[in-house]
Amino acid sequence: MTEFERALVQSFNAYFEKTGIKGISHRLKQHRFTPQFLDVLVDSLHPDYYLGIECKSISVDKGANALYFTQHFTVDKNGVHQIVRISDYLKKSGRTGFLTVELRMGVGHARKAHIIPWIELERLYHTDDILKITVDDIQKYPEMERDGKMYIIDPARWKDGERIIV
Repeated sequence: MTEFERALVQSFNAYFEKTGIKGISHRLKQHRFTPQFLDVLVDSLHPDYYLGIECKSISVDKGANALYFTQHFTVDKNGVHQIVRISDYLKKSGRTGFLTVELRMGVGHARKAHIIPWIELERLYHTDDILKITVDDIQKYPEMERDGKMYIIDPARWKDGERIIV
């Protein structure tokens, strides 16, 4: 589990404890030859907190200027792209999906994270002429503000995320 994923899980669980909302966030154990569907799962009977979150990080300080669909996402042994696999999982589970992108800005600069509704990511992926999401475009999505090492959970800002229901 990356530091980013751990902080996200801890932030959700602290939020649930603080607000009294029944819910839990967790990271499924990753096995070497078994793919996981998503990095972070959030379970709750409250539909706003029944989430699936995929986490990506890019090093802006080392010259990364975009999140590429070919470089930053995997293709399984059957040739199925990670975005397609996750979209299928979200449809079957009824979860609202998000992509969180952590922008590492380098030593002495705070990391920033932005949250993109999965339905928007899926739309971009299926647009023929779009091969990436630039850092500038990522920064147009809501920032996940921080309080120390924890992220501030603010679902009202993420309402654009829609459940993908077939």
